[in-house]
Amino acid sequence: MSPMAPKSPMSETSQMSPTADAPRRRRRRIVGGVALVVIIAGVYVANLFQPWKLWFDERVDQAAPVGAVVVAPVGATVPSTVTPSGATPSGAAPTPTPAPAATPAPAAAPGSAFVSLDHTTSGSLVVLRGADGRSYLRFEGLNTDNGPDLKVYVSTNTVDGPEGAFDDDFVNLGGLQGNIGNQNYELPAGLDLARFRSVVIWCDRFNSAFGAAPLTA
Repeated sequence: MSPMAPKSPMSETSQMSPTADAPRRRRRRIVGGVALVVIIAGVYVANLFQPWKLWFDERVDQAAPVGAVVVAPVGATVPSTVTPSGATPSGAAPTPTPAPAATPAPAAAPGSAFVSLDHTTSGSLVVLRGADGRSYLRFEGLNTDNGPDLKVYVSTNTVDGPEGAFDDDFVNLGGLQGNIGNQNYELPAGLDLARFRSVVIWCDRFNSAFGAAPLTA
């Protein structure tokens, strides 16, 4: 009987390799899974905070609505029609009153100034009435930070009131068109501005007031 040939070390190693590699494969799977979770979380956080907006301004330079005139005081109820001032004695012939000049409101039109809240904000606010009868809020020379999900609210909260109260009783005029420049926001028909106290640039995602302007005279 011939003696048994000794086992080759190579063949013994090859037989043990699947078991020896199992922990290594598990580690690779764990590391890969963790990396995938980190990537997904990073994309979510970046989309949520949009930090790049802090370094990129959005500029707009809209002209005032055609034939717009300033409605003063700022906090007055916007009339349904433009009426001439002064009374006419009974029985007397009415005295013609020149219509307001149909020219865009100048940048220095009387209004109220934006104040800084969570972010440095400057610029002025005027209430305009266009030749078409519609009313607008106009921001002149607005300058604030950019950010995610910025809205323009007309709020019953005062400029110096609690920050959390800006979105308690408000009207949403839509997204902020740009963090820098001149821009118009149409007011809903029949809105009684006398009921409101401020206009606020509001970050809806984080409940943050960037800046606000008073609506009282």
